[in-house]
Order: sequence, then structure tokens, then C-alpha cells
Amino acid sequence: MELLDAEPDVSAVPSLDLPAAIQVSRLGVEYSLRFTKKTTLQRSFVNLFKREPADSFWALRDVSFKLVHGESLAVIGPNGAGKSTLLQVLAGIIAPSEGTVEVNGLISSLLTLGAGFDQDLTGRENIRLAGAFLGLQGHDMAARTPGIIEFAELGRFIDAPLRTYSSGMRARLGFSIATSVDPDILLLDEVLATGDETFRAKSKTRVVELVAQAKGVVFVTHDMHWVTEFCNRAILLENGRIVAEGDPAEIVEIHKENSRRAKAEREASLAAALAASGGGVLPPDAAASKLLR
Repeated sequence: MELLDAEPDVSAVPSLDLPAAIQVSRLGVEYSLRFTKKTTLQRSFVNLFKREPADSFWALRDVSFKLVHGESLAVIGPNGAGKSTLLQVLAGIIAPSEGTVEVNGLISSLLTLGAGFDQDLTGRENIRLAGAFLGLQGHDMAARTPGIIEFAELGRFIDAPLRTYSSGMRARLGFSIATSVDPDILLLDEVLATGDETFRAKSKTRVVELVAQAKGVVFVTHDMHWVTEFCNRAILLENGRIVAEGDPAEIVEIHKENSRRAKAEREASLAAALAASGGGVLPPDAAASKLLR
């Protein structure tokens, strides 16, 4: 017997033999450190004529994976691992330094709260502006606007300038717009951690609906509960490289263990530095807070 009201099972992993929504092959993103706050203009000019290569670092290197429709893929890892950079490449904001990225389908992204919004325009006017950025016709976005406003729960504030909005209000509006266009691929960067508990629950329900409709979702999060409960695959990034990929629960455990080991190593280094300086050895947590304050 078919249960029509049953919650969609997003934990089932779609076959990777299905057509790819996103195909990433040996992706690399390199940033130049030639122009930094500590580098003078004169020094940077001199460096242009030096034979040695300019200082640079790889935010991403040799990253390869495939996303098929129906997948909800979590990208996790420590701060600075390259997670947000990866989403920006997928969204077409950053061009790869090497490798290839193939995207098949309409992408909608919400990578930074309020990104693309005009603070002097009202919420309603920003909806029209977002529609233009997404390539939608005016009449099409006008038809979607009532649903966007209702989902965002902005009420009469929809006709107030965006500069009067709280961060939570901007987050709700941005999420409502990003998920209103029925994208083939949805990119999210920590936006499910914003807003009150009621809106977070509604946001999660909306993402689950997108996955159930054979859409693809890629998102960065530090919420490991969300990863294990609502994702069917996860990638662990460290230092710009994929170090683990597979079942979300297994990848989360690897991430937690690596985080514990890295924390222990940092605490040992801090304690050793304090001892060498003659300041005595403090408990690890105290030493960390003292040096980082």
C-alpha cells in the first residue's frame, strides 16, 4: 500500500550512473598573495620583474566529484578548507585556475546573506531585482512574489527599505527567493543556521521537497545533525582537497575525529610555547584563550 503522506526518504543514494547535474574534474583554484596589506605598492611593482614565481596558495586542488539529480550533498570541513570557494566556483562566481566544472541545469544560489540586495530598495523591489539576475521575465517573477513574501514572513515590512531589516529578515527573504525558482541545482552556504527555530524547520522542509522533486542540493554547513539526517552523501574538505567522501554518518565521524586530533595538537603547541617563554604551563583551554584573546 502506498503512503502518499509519508515524508520523502532523502537518505537513499541515487545511482551515480544517472546523468550528472554537476561534474567536477581535477578542479583547482589558486589565489595570488602578491597584493596584501603588508606588501607595499613599490614592492609589488618590483616583484613583477622578478623571475621567481609570485607568492600564492591553492584554495582548492585536485577536487573531483559528480552530483546527480536527487542528491543532497553536504560539503563539510574545518574553517579555511575551501568549502565556500567550491560553492562560488559551482555558482560561476569564481573561475577555476585548473580543471573543469560542467553544470547541467538551472542553478539558484544563496551563498552570502543579502548578496545582490540593494539596501536602499524595498524588499518587494529586491525581489524584482533578484528575478532579473536569475534571468526570469517580469511577469514570471510577479507571479512568484506573493509566495515569496508569504514564505519569508515579512508582512508589511516587504515595502520597507532593506536597510531597516534585521539579519534574520534578510536571510528569510534571500532564502525565499533562492528556493522559489524551482532550480535544478540549489547551492546553500550556512543559510539554514539563520533565523528562528520555526523558520529553520520550514527551510529544511523546503530543501527536502526540492530533493524529493529530483533536484540537486549542494550546501556547506557546520550542522552535523542536518548532514546525517537529511543528506545522502557528504564530502570532507581539508586544506583544499577532498580527504573523504561517502556515507554522511561515516564522513561526519571522520571529520569529528580529525577535529579532535587537530585541537589536541594545537593545545600541545600552545602549552609548549608558554613553557618555553617562561610563563608556565596553563591548562590547554586556558592557554588557548589567553593567547587568542
